[in-house]
Amino acid sequence: MGTGALMGLEARLRERIHREGPISFADFQEAALYDPEDGFFTRGGGAGRAGRDFVTSPEVGSLFGMVIARALDDVWHRLDRPDPFVVVEAGAGRGRLGADVVRAAPACVEALRYVLVERSAQLRDEQRERLALEPPDEALGPFLVTEGEAPEPEPGQGPIVTALDELPAVRVTGVVVANELLDNLPVHLVERTVDGWLEARVDADRDRFVEALVLASPLLAAEADVVAEGAVVPVGARLPVPVAAREWLERVGILLRRGEVVLFDYVDTASSLAARGQGSWLRTYRSHQRGGDPLDRPGTQDITCDVPLEYLRRITDRVGLPIAEYVPQREWMGRHGIAELVAEGDAQWQQGAARGDLAALAGRSRGVEAAALTDPGGLGAHRVLVLRREGSG
Repeated sequence: MGTGALMGLEARLRERIHREGPISFADFQEAALYDPEDGFFTRGGGAGRAGRDFVTSPEVGSLFGMVIARALDDVWHRLDRPDPFVVVEAGAGRGRLGADVVRAAPACVEALRYVLVERSAQLRDEQRERLALEPPDEALGPFLVTEGEAPEPEPGQGPIVTALDELPAVRVTGVVVANELLDNLPVHLVERTVDGWLEARVDADRDRFVEALVLASPLLAAEADVVAEGAVVPVGARLPVPVAAREWLERVGILLRRGEVVLFDYVDTASSLAARGQGSWLRTYRSHQRGGDPLDRPGTQDITCDVPLEYLRRITDRVGLPIAEYVPQREWMGRHGIAELVAEGDAQWQQGAARGDLAALAGRSRGVEAAALTDPGGLGAHRVLVLRREGSG
């Protein structure tokens, strides 16, 4: 198929490559996932069951949100119960997690201002099916005053939920939550050589996109050195360079005055990534199955990449949000009372089994959900990173 017959995103990418030469994989991934017209997430692809592409922890059921609610209460109490208590969920998708957190009615609920951050306008529209969304100035109004005397926020008004397309440009006290966000932020791909680094860029060849190896720029080579520092990376091995994750963490470092950042994601050491090979840490998903080559049919499949741990640690230290915890998801959920919630659900089932009411059935399902969320061969293997800022930032 010739260039003139191509439509949409592929045609725009080909035209750009024709004009500029091979583009970075990060630029290709950014377009494939977030193009304003035809990006994978722009069109509403992503997490969910029927008609979606993959299942994440919030989509398993309400139990994940209940555990998050307990964790939020722990932070709220540790921060001396601030009101307002702002929770920013980055990559909020259809709002499933936010709805489950609010429904769980945590102790902090009257102080809670919950901010859903989602780039996709279609997914933000779907959030309204689950949550009553207020204008941002009602949820964050007191924080928006930058001159004169800031008004005192009226206490006890939560929960107030709002939605934005990017992180708030304010400073808050609370928690930033992101479930499988960093692995969807664009990465550069580099390959070790005897003398330094090559970059794997994306070129166009007839009716398909292909890889083109070029000498890495000095800036990218320097960033690759940071990723590889202290790691075993043989000649010929590849690594992702998650510059977009660094930029996101830098913005979070500005956003969070005091509190925590809780990240659920695919994380591994640089040595392990180099040994495993690109095919294991750079993956695609489509319709609940593994997709094709990452360069195949941009916009039709998810592209996800494991994030190097040491790089995250250096960035978080630099922005004043050091990693306080780094544990498997199953362990983190155990610390925050998943077993108690399952026992509570079992009791609900025993009390209501004869009636078969919805509360009883929901209680019964908690055990199944817990097994999925803590499965060491599945979601339970996700890593949880807790970044903590105790002072004023």
